Amino acid sequence: METKIRKIDKNQIDENIINEAGELLKQGGLVAFPTETVYGLGADALQEEAARRTYEAKGRPSDNPLIIHIADYEDLREIAVNIPPETDMLAAHFWPGPLTMIFEKSEAVPYETTGGLDTVAVRMPEDPVAQALIRAAGGFVSAPSANTSGRPSPTEAEHVLEDLGGKIDMILDGGAVDIGLESTILDMTVIPPMILRPGAITMDMIEEVIGPVRMDESLISADSAQAPKAPGMKYRHYAPNAELIIVEGDLREEILAIRQLAFEADRKGHPVGIIATSETLPFYKYGVVKNVGTRENEKTIARGLYRVLREFDEENIDTIYSESFAGQGIGEAIMNRLEKAAGHLHIPAADVVKLQKYRRITFVSGTDSARGPMAAELLRHCDLAQEYVINSRGMVVLFPEPANQKAEAIMKSAQMTLEDHSSLQFDEEDIQEDALILTIEESQKEKILSEYGHPDHVFTLNEYTEDDTEIPDPYGKPLTAYGECFEVLNRLIKKLAVKLNSLTEEEKWQEEQ
Repeated sequence: METKIRKIDKNQIDENIINEAGELLKQGGLVAFPTETVYGLGADALQEEAARRTYEAKGRPSDNPLIIHIADYEDLREIAVNIPPETDMLAAHFWPGPLTMIFEKSEAVPYETTGGLDTVAVRMPEDPVAQALIRAAGGFVSAPSANTSGRPSPTEAEHVLEDLGGKIDMILDGGAVDIGLESTILDMTVIPPMILRPGAITMDMIEEVIGPVRMDESLISADSAQAPKAPGMKYRHYAPNAELIIVEGDLREEILAIRQLAFEADRKGHPVGIIATSETLPFYKYGVVKNVGTRENEKTIARGLYRVLREFDEENIDTIYSESFAGQGIGEAIMNRLEKAAGHLHIPAADVVKLQKYRRITFVSGTDSARGPMAAELLRHCDLAQEYVINSRGMVVLFPEPANQKAEAIMKSAQMTLEDHSSLQFDEEDIQEDALILTIEESQKEKILSEYGHPDHVFTLNEYTEDDTEIPDPYGKPLTAYGECFEVLNRLIKKLAVKLNSLTEEEKWQEEQ
């Protein structure tokens, strides 16, 4: 089958295209179209065969009900019965919009559309293209997300073509959608009404209109024999090809945990994917990192989630780690989709980060222009089992300056560089619980201890590596002196790396006991 693609502008709708698509639906065909949430796969909701074609095209389980989309509120009474009075208030506030309500179905609705249930899910979309198509098709269009069942929902026409090209009759390409997550589903057949799937219309928004509602906290598991009452409840949804794991904790712990997981994977030659935000993107050095949006406006995260999940399918990775998001407002809907995409796989961030005593290693020298920066760069080039923030500081730095030119020449001869280094003064902010401070000279250690304390975190490099070889000071001496200093530092840093790696293994062993 050839899938026709028709570009359409919601601000200037081409009636010829809409009429063509409407006729296809009336004849039992399948047409994908944009809504404000995601792209839907439209079919005539009152035709049994059209429902069967929908399930077949998507590879969707036949007990997973379809949502019927209407464009006029009066049409609700043709497909639903025993409609509670609160419906009028909800419709006045949220229709058209991203709210689906579940009612007892009328005899006009075939069981093929409802997944064999006596209830029907109904929504009135806000998108002008969707409204025009529904009216052109006769007023009742079933429309699950226009993707292969289980995959991330489509937020652009290209996503629909990728999944369903050659399986459906037409795609109406109206550009990117506005919200990016499926509608909120509210079950109106129970008292009080119950939210079965969170979305852009939040519990607080609904309760402001009709009073108390409940949130279904026990969504049906994949092995349940019970038929799902609404889409997205029973089966794994929205999933990329790679395994997705949510890392949970406070944001700082999540970042540290994901950094370590990505570092370990990269070290083994297996890069991972990372779902980050604008605020956290700069903290990740390893892995394939994608920006899902900004935490300052979680609507951008909702809009970008499925796009990012689909983009990961083009990457050569087996595992994706995601930060978690707030469980209130639209963040609740974001986490609901992430949970489904991950198959409820979680890692507590604290379980990862607690295995590491030190996360920062700071080398301290006099002016932070030669020996300290050289030591830091040498350690960065070691094969470490744990990721560390490695830097250097000076005890007497009047203003930032680049590394000593002779030190840089020696480092370049060893295929390393200090060209990006700028000296910084050591201060109280460098003393943290997870920081290992290694001084080049004993006098620097004594000054830090006298001014800041923390004796368990401050050592000379010789002391920590249990090697008393003196680190020569090459300042003011020929290039050969810098070379000699490099050789001593290189030997000490290799010992340091061995000790850090053995410390990591010991901590892991202790954790396992």
